[in-house]
Amino acid sequence: MAETFTNWSGSISFTPARRTAPSSAEEVAELVTAARGRGGTVRPVGSGHSSVPIFNTNDTLVSLENLAGVIEADSQSQQARVLPGTGLSDLGGQLAEHGLAMENLGDVDYQAIAGAIGTGTHGSGVRLGNLSSTMIGGRVINGLGEEVPFGVDAGEGEDHDLLRAAQVSLGSLGIFTSLTLRLEEAYELHRQNYITHIDWVLENFAELIEVNRSVDFYWYPRSDLAQVRMLNKPGEEPDLQPEGELKKDETGPNYEIIPNDRALHFEEMEYMLPLDTQLEAFKQVRERVRAKHRATVGWRVLVRTIAADHGLISNAETVYRQGAPTMTIALLQNNTLPYKAYFDDLEPLFRQFDGRPHWGKKHTLEAAELAPLYPGWERFQQIRQDMDPEGVFLNDYLRELFVETGE
Repeated sequence: MAETFTNWSGSISFTPARRTAPSSAEEVAELVTAARGRGGTVRPVGSGHSSVPIFNTNDTLVSLENLAGVIEADSQSQQARVLPGTGLSDLGGQLAEHGLAMENLGDVDYQAIAGAIGTGTHGSGVRLGNLSSTMIGGRVINGLGEEVPFGVDAGEGEDHDLLRAAQVSLGSLGIFTSLTLRLEEAYELHRQNYITHIDWVLENFAELIEVNRSVDFYWYPRSDLAQVRMLNKPGEEPDLQPEGELKKDETGPNYEIIPNDRALHFEEMEYMLPLDTQLEAFKQVRERVRAKHRATVGWRVLVRTIAADHGLISNAETVYRQGAPTMTIALLQNNTLPYKAYFDDLEPLFRQFDGRPHWGKKHTLEAAELAPLYPGWERFQQIRQDMDPEGVFLNDYLRELFVETGE
């Protein structure tokens, strides 16, 4: 047996029969073919940042750590091919060497690029998509051990269904061996973090999200203060500035300025909701937390926005949102404190507001509840079954998500 694997937050531990770290697409294909031959299963893992058991397996755990780095980059087309295990914390500097940068990044950069894309990791900005939306092609080893190109790598457009399925797939289509990303010219960002009262944010939220390239806010339940985090290219800062204390003011490359350091690990539930500039869902969350959970919530509530995209099961997918941006509300709790009662109490409220859960974070929904939330659900399931007809990449958790009881 391999060593026990524990995820980033410490809430998930399991011991696979074997753990391997292939260094080439050929080695990945051999692993998948061997597992299929014995009727076994394979699950890929990057950094283990997800707080749900998408990587769990009692068979073969495939680490992507040896498949890391930039394969090639083109500053003219503003595209690059990268290996799936490349850490986001490394990728920014590597792309900068070619004069390129990611369009956006998430709140932290602990993830590997394949895991961040596979779960729909996102930052904030009504005109900025999630990381998955910037993947325009790549190659994947399917459940038959075949390497399949998709998107621009297969000479297909960005609306092709296999690309749209691959953009958010939780590793259920196969194991990526390369990813082709749409990028931007390297750029700097100016970060300004303000501490203000939550009432100021509620009054100005609609304007904040419009005039900033990227903005989000944390609400602190015990003080009723908020931290507003504004990110803009130098010289493009808006006139609107929050009332209160300027806590941070720094400028640098986007990959250094966007992510935050997280010395404390945490558990998280996040739901994607239709953008509501009046923040009605957040107001109800605030009321519920203050009434029932204020004494036990050690962390804060984070609100962000995301542009619509075309991923079949992306929770910012454009058809379901009718082309409108998405807003997200995340509940964070120290990993040393109880979280289940808190998350379970708030989840029905998110669902009342037509919410969809983040694929890499805590939630309780299963296939029968998830299917109606995604217009592309059936097409995604068809592609998943075509790519992995014998379920080599399924585990118990993915069956709960993708296979309705009785099928």
